[in-house]
Parts: sequence; C-alpha cells; structure tokens
Amino acid sequence: MPNTNTSTTHQNKAIGYYLIALAVLIFDQISKYYFESILNLDESIDVINPVLNWTLAYNHGAAFSFMADQGGWQKWFFVILGLVVAGYIISHLRKIAHTAKLLAFGLALVLGGAIGNVLDRILHGHVIDFIHVHYADVWHYPIFNIADIGICVGMALVVYDMLFLEKKRQAKS
Repeated sequence: MPNTNTSTTHQNKAIGYYLIALAVLIFDQISKYYFESILNLDESIDVINPVLNWTLAYNHGAAFSFMADQGGWQKWFFVILGLVVAGYIISHLRKIAHTAKLLAFGLALVLGGAIGNVLDRILHGHVIDFIHVHYADVWHYPIFNIADIGICVGMALVVYDMLFLEKKRQAKS
C-alpha cells in the first residue's frame, strides 16, 4: 500500500512549482494585453536606444517564426504540442519536486511559458510578442515575450540540472 503521507508531501511541494508556473502565465498574459493595447502591429517604442524597443509583433509559427508560413495548420500542431508538454510537466513535477529543486523550478518556468503561448494561439490565432532586442539597424534578435523568457530560462536550468546535478542525485540514491 502506498504511503499517503509521502504522496501528499510530494503534491504539496509540487503546488509551489505550479504557483511559479501560474505567476509566469499571469505576468505573460498581462504584459501581452498591455502592449497590445498601447501599440499597433509593428509599432515600436524606444526603451534603451539603440538596443531595446517595445515592438508589437504576431508570431504564427514557433520560435524564430519557425513554420510561420505553413497556411494555418501549424497553429493546432503547436497548441497540441504545448498541451502535451504541459501535461507531462504537470505530472512530472509531482514526482521530482522534493528531490530536484532546480529541475522542478526550470520545468515550472517552461510550464508557465508553454501555457501562455498556447493560450495566445487558442485565443488570437498567433502568439503576441513585444520585446525587441537589437543593435541599431545592424542586428535584430527575433521579437519575443515573457512566456518565451520562461521557456528559455527554464530549459537552460533543465539542461544545467541534467549536465551537473542528475549524476549527484543518482549517486545519493
């Protein structure tokens, strides 16, 4: 018979990471709503000239506009992919929240970001982006959003955990 106290403890720890994901999601959605309400599509506001603008853009594809020109089917592909990833992370966080804190934190960031971009695709048919990092007119990084930051930082933490911490956890068990 499973130990219900251990199971409850794991779920309680996972709730903290679900709340982190929820915070990323809320901040992402509020920021997108704000920038969409003050900017027109492709309009820019200088923040730190010549390296940072707020620029409203719509991304119909994935990262770096991957598959943006595919005629619309990619919207549902990325919605389904995002939901599958979110479902996996939600269930996986219950199992690891007590033993792999950095991994769990990274996955929580990815979860919040993934759900934020999935919501955009469902509600708007595209992802709303507004953070534009560039150097004058010489170099432009693809415009992104808070969800993308959560996904990228979260994945960097997951990779760091896999490379440097996973072996230590395995050695202890």
